[in-house]
Amino acid sequence: MNMVVEEVEGKASQGGSVAGEFLTFVLGSEAYGLEILKVQEIRGYDAVTQIANTPAFIKGVINLRGKIVPIVDLRVKFKMGKIEYNEFTVVIILNLGGRVVGIVVDGVSDVMQLEESQIRAVPDIVASIDTQYITGLASVGEKMFILVDIEKLMNSQEMELMDSVVMH
Repeated sequence: MNMVVEEVEGKASQGGSVAGEFLTFVLGSEAYGLEILKVQEIRGYDAVTQIANTPAFIKGVINLRGKIVPIVDLRVKFKMGKIEYNEFTVVIILNLGGRVVGIVVDGVSDVMQLEESQIRAVPDIVASIDTQYITGLASVGEKMFILVDIEKLMNSQEMELMDSVVMH
């Protein structure tokens, strides 16, 4: 299943407010959201070429229309425990300021328009993942979404390893 499920125009973020359109996805039992403008496309999970001596969360690389794209499994990165690769596992291809990277998630849910009033600050007690990558918590009806600053996460120090993975 190596087809493009959905093409999303990858424009640069306009910055400023946290409100806007978010792609929601699932990691384990939690729902997350990231800015839709960072998403290039969504693909089914396919085999990756593994690279020796890389952290466990870097699954390897894929060739995406002639471009070598590192693939990061956010479930491993966030220490999610039991990780399965099945027909729902997808790769979200992100375009982060010209750097293309794929993230493996348990599934994508929806594209959601969020208003400022639906977004709350992260309480200090949330310890399941590093809160420096979380921009807020969004509630839509009974559902709660963790909004991730995916660019900040992918540009962190350990992610710089991905650049060296792609260079080799």
